[in-house]
Amino acid sequence: MVFEVTKISEGVVKPAEPTPNKTLRLAWVDRYPTHRGLVESIHIYRAATDPAKVIREALAKALVFFYPLAGHIIEPVPGDPSIECSAKGVYFVEANANCSLEDVKYLHRPLLIPKEELVPCPGPKDWEVEPHNTSIMMQVTTFTCGGFVLGLRTNHAVADGMGAAQFIQAVGDMARRLPEPLVLPVWDREKFPDPKIKPSPIPELPVLALDYVILDFSMDYIKKLKSKYMDFTGKICSTFDILCAKLWQCRTRALDLKHESEVKLGFFASVRHLLKLNKGYYGNSIFPVKVTASSNKILNSTLVEVVNLIREAKERMAEEFFKFAREEIDTDPFQMTFNYESVYVSDWSKLGFVDADYGFGKPMLCSPLVNNDFIASVVILKAPAPLEGARLLASCVTKEHSMEFVKGMNNME
Repeated sequence: MVFEVTKISEGVVKPAEPTPNKTLRLAWVDRYPTHRGLVESIHIYRAATDPAKVIREALAKALVFFYPLAGHIIEPVPGDPSIECSAKGVYFVEANANCSLEDVKYLHRPLLIPKEELVPCPGPKDWEVEPHNTSIMMQVTTFTCGGFVLGLRTNHAVADGMGAAQFIQAVGDMARRLPEPLVLPVWDREKFPDPKIKPSPIPELPVLALDYVILDFSMDYIKKLKSKYMDFTGKICSTFDILCAKLWQCRTRALDLKHESEVKLGFFASVRHLLKLNKGYYGNSIFPVKVTASSNKILNSTLVEVVNLIREAKERMAEEFFKFAREEIDTDPFQMTFNYESVYVSDWSKLGFVDADYGFGKPMLCSPLVNNDFIASVVILKAPAPLEGARLLASCVTKEHSMEFVKGMNNME
């Protein structure tokens, strides 16, 4: 069987009511060069009735509150982008698939339907705004089983992961006929520090030819790893901490570095609590956490000791962030090292995407559409319903090292 997606309609959804017409400046971190791009994701729901109609109408209502997202990015001064609240709207596609979700294995990787058919990809004749200047785009694809997939493209310059999840939760609130979103949005970008530190230029990215693997871990597996940490320290550690430590150690071992090398682990942490931001803040509010060690240090340490390295780096983050905010440093803290010895981790499990309910229940799976050959990366997801635990989307080793990495991750020792 050839799996096909047919577009039923496509066009612009504008706010359901008049909205302010003004220009809003983005925060320093929003303006960071690497954030000027669309993050693609799919959100899979088992069953619904006329989901495209429901979501389209709810989207128009939600945009009244999130009116900047109905605008687009402008850059009258190079390097200083803003949002023009023009009410141009959000590009929206309704589509049907000729198969059930089960037929395409609930879109577990590898995708049996190309991602380009699941997310909106308008041409210049369809949508006058260039993709990197678009705030958000949506597509609802209904399957023969009654389930549907929401394909989402959000501009990282306008919202971070928590902010994007806040918005689609608000669309869900409107779909469930609430009078307003449960969490009302605030712009407040002026509350994020605006130091005079210049962002580093985008570096030349290597070609690493990374393998792509999916690893599922049960709650039992995670609890056993956490209990080891508790037994040795008497303290509790998070699922993120223990999985990061495990993958960093297993990856370092799989790389089989012949000489002692410097290995790096990086991820972004929220600073909403440090800035005491309103919970309705949906812009970028993140700061990098970087951990560097010798390969021998990671290989010869216990898992508990590797967890402690990560926790110590997280504890230093607040001090490093406020130094950045007070301009006590003159180098760009967001600058990353892109080589095979460095790995970056994103945690999607607690962003809030899994709580978006359009009146049909919560999604069985929310997943970014990430697969690149230039950044060794791992994404942590909540396991697909009804499973409990975690799923790792790993694109962090080459084929040569993949088997050893997977073997290590599956080993409880």
